[in-house]
Amino acid sequence: MIGKLTGTLLEKNPPEVLVDCNGVGYEVQVPMSTFYNLPPIGERVSLLTQFIVREDAQLLYGFASVQERAAFRELIKVAGVGPRTALAVLSGMGVGDLAQAISLQEAGRLVKVPGIGKKTAERLLLELKGKLGAELSGAAALVKSDAQADILQALLALGYNDKEAAAALKALPADVAVSDGIRLALKALGK
Repeated sequence: MIGKLTGTLLEKNPPEVLVDCNGVGYEVQVPMSTFYNLPPIGERVSLLTQFIVREDAQLLYGFASVQERAAFRELIKVAGVGPRTALAVLSGMGVGDLAQAISLQEAGRLVKVPGIGKKTAERLLLELKGKLGAELSGAAALVKSDAQADILQALLALGYNDKEAAAALKALPADVAVSDGIRLALKALGK
């Protein structure tokens, strides 16, 4: 129903903002990733929105990007995940990180988000596989085998970013074993 708001930012009280649109003030819940990128109070702001009607409330959620809103919409389709939990997930990790966790089936990364337990994390991985993870580009898109996925996870756990891990993964032979692949990747990254 309400797909986008453009107006003057009146208040910022995490996770809620108040946007004045020609004299009408809209209270909008936003993930922290959007909140941190908002302009100063009194400036013009534009947010993509998702309007949700419940028995006891009508709620408006706002997002800075199309990807965030799409991820939110996919998250709230999962049984046991409501708008607040979806907002917590998007506040705790970016859309790219979420897509990567789903495509690599990493429940441990989801469990770190407040409000997400082991069962919910596993349900998210199961129900969102192929929906969010399919859009992922970068290092995880290069993974063609379980061994390469393990090598990628090892490099990310060691603190390398997606770009570095992708470059190291590209340089490896396709049929490399996990231990050899990690060793070769670390040598390449050490140069």
